[in-house]
Amino acid sequence: MVELRPHHGLCIRYFQGKGYSPEFVNRMLEVIHRLQSEPEQKIRLHSGADVLCKCCPNCHGKECSGEKPGRYDRICLVLCGLDDGAVISWKEFCRLVEDHIIVPGKRAQVCGDCQWSRLCR
Repeated sequence: MVELRPHHGLCIRYFQGKGYSPEFVNRMLEVIHRLQSEPEQKIRLHSGADVLCKCCPNCHGKECSGEKPGRYDRICLVLCGLDDGAVISWKEFCRLVEDHIIVPGKRAQVCGDCQWSRLCR
């Protein structure tokens, strides 16, 4: 099972090979490959450091610096009708993100103040 921050469903969807560091980009590519090759892979949505955060220079221990990531996670969960700790397939999570955030135009509501937001427009 892959532990994943809820808002990382959006980061993965819009990923363009750019990131905080080469290590972070490589980790993102590894995780994307794993999830795309196994769409029925179960993920546990967790509002805290996950497999991607481990390579982020802004992650200190088990938490990211600042309040933004936690806020992004909470909004993403609410819009998708999920709870922190939910276990769901990657495919189903992508569908929920698409149906409840992307299609209705709510991405900016989740993470519009992210430093990478311009890549997601």
